[in-house]
Amino acid sequence: MNWLERCWRRAVQTARLMIGVPDYDTYVEHMRRHHPEREVMSYARFFDERLQARYRGGGGRCC
Repeated sequence: MNWLERCWRRAVQTARLMIGVPDYDTYVEHMRRHHPEREVMSYARFFDERLQARYRGGGGRCC
């Protein structure tokens, strides 16, 4: 991967994190590298789980 492509991927990842969109590719890479014995969630399941984690609990934040 060349320098420009790495910079672009990092910028996209940063933008997604800033607006609260979970990064599925980073999750998959992490799971394969650190937890190869575990099953990787589908994109739909991952996204739903991230939304639940973000919005459950209520209370503490105004936005």
